[in-house]
Amino acid sequence: MKVKDLMTTNVRTADVNASLPEVAQSMKTLDVGSIPICDNNRNVVGMVTDRDIVLRSVAEGSNVENVRAQDVMSTEVVSVSPDTDVHEAADIMAQNQIRRLPVVENGRIVGIVAIGDFATQNIYVNEAGDALSDISKPSSPMR
Repeated sequence: MKVKDLMTTNVRTADVNASLPEVAQSMKTLDVGSIPICDNNRNVVGMVTDRDIVLRSVAEGSNVENVRAQDVMSTEVVSVSPDTDVHEAADIMAQNQIRRLPVVENGRIVGIVAIGDFATQNIYVNEAGDALSDISKPSSPMR
């Protein structure tokens, strides 16, 4: 099975100049923990997670109204293509300790796949569990 068979195609993204409250409101509305940050051509240029908002803004004492997505986003985005095998995608998530992967085709975001998407398919429950176990291992603290 390929990622395109499981991915969510209606992906809400944010612009690099979106305020943190806007990004956080999108997360709340969608009940997700990350939002892809895209340029005008829907090229993924970053990801903002709920953790990024807390650690890179709130914990720093920043006035979140003045902070933009580009100020806190991770710019080294790991992504996959729609034709990536789901086993490979699960391995990529585990290796990079991430729960969501943007799905990119010709540089543009076309979907997103989450670890939970694998668990919805009975044949991938073990892969999802193994990947989640690896994702959840402690990593080195940010400096």
